[in-house]
Amino acid sequence: MVSVDLPTGLSADSHDVTGEAIEATLTVTMGAPKLPLVLPPAEIYGGDVVVADIGIPSEVINGLAGPKIALITREGIRGLISARNIETHKGDFGHVLLVAGSVGKCGAAGLAGIGAVKSGAGLVTVATPRSCQAVVAGYAPEYMTEGLQETSDGSIDSAALEQVLGLPADIIAIGPGLGRGPSVAKFIDGLLERSGVPLVLDADALNVCADNNNLLHGRNGLDVIVTPHPGEMARLQGTSVEDVQTNRIEAARSLAMDRSVYVVLKGHRTVVACPNGCIFINLTGNPGMATGGSGDVLTGAISAWTAQLLDSETGCKVAVYLHGLAGDLAEDDEGEVAMSAVDITQYLGAAFLDLTAEQAREVQE
Repeated sequence: MVSVDLPTGLSADSHDVTGEAIEATLTVTMGAPKLPLVLPPAEIYGGDVVVADIGIPSEVINGLAGPKIALITREGIRGLISARNIETHKGDFGHVLLVAGSVGKCGAAGLAGIGAVKSGAGLVTVATPRSCQAVVAGYAPEYMTEGLQETSDGSIDSAALEQVLGLPADIIAIGPGLGRGPSVAKFIDGLLERSGVPLVLDADALNVCADNNNLLHGRNGLDVIVTPHPGEMARLQGTSVEDVQTNRIEAARSLAMDRSVYVVLKGHRTVVACPNGCIFINLTGNPGMATGGSGDVLTGAISAWTAQLLDSETGCKVAVYLHGLAGDLAEDDEGEVAMSAVDITQYLGAAFLDLTAEQAREVQE
């Protein structure tokens, strides 16, 4: 069964399925992809999707009223990454500072650090409670570690803020495995107010922001990126996971615009939302990535690419695409069931090579 533009029964304005619809094996859609062809639950009705160029000028499509909604594509991401200059050095590719980990959750800090290293950051420092430092340092020799003052339960002490603010960094990511105690909340509050570099907030940093609604906001000239999964997004917005999943685009857009932050709403078809309302939908990734630590790796990747490219929107798009592609390559070798977050880190390099191989061939020719 072949459908033209959209399978009968679907609406171009919604990815909901409200009645009977044709299940096509192939859909030839005109000009640009439509939401129901890429978002659940309607996406299963489209089958394989081919976009047909029927002569609609790109400036017409780009000039449509309202905030932009676009796919994150292989060609688009390839165009955002340039070959490294032969005279570059590690200082040219950003220094990522990750504040992560607590007793019992040291692995989250290590995975985030490895994710940043394997995503090309020039320098990476993982700041973690002192009792975690030796464990975190043992995961990888490529990043540096900094032991932080800690509370009696092995989480970061708010008194460590001055130490963290004194560390060199082009971007600070905070949250993986951090815990949610009052000292952590006070630390995050201080970091949001006083940091002189862009911030990436993940995991427990988002839970703290959900508990203290006035903490999360953009800052003049310094971007804030948040990376919630649907549960964290629901807590941030005071709604249910079902509501978030039913309206992923609007959930991400409203948080981005209301708080002046960049939002990476994780999950199937990860959504990147910008403070100006623009939306980008990622198509890489698979269910095998639904495993502990996958999001920590993504936090490291987002931090690394944003530090290198000096642009939050671009950094988020490149990171989510390559993170998903690494998961797809890992699935090919490991399968969905056995895949782990460590596997994803081990395929980040292969994902970058896969993306840029065609470019390299063109240069050689």
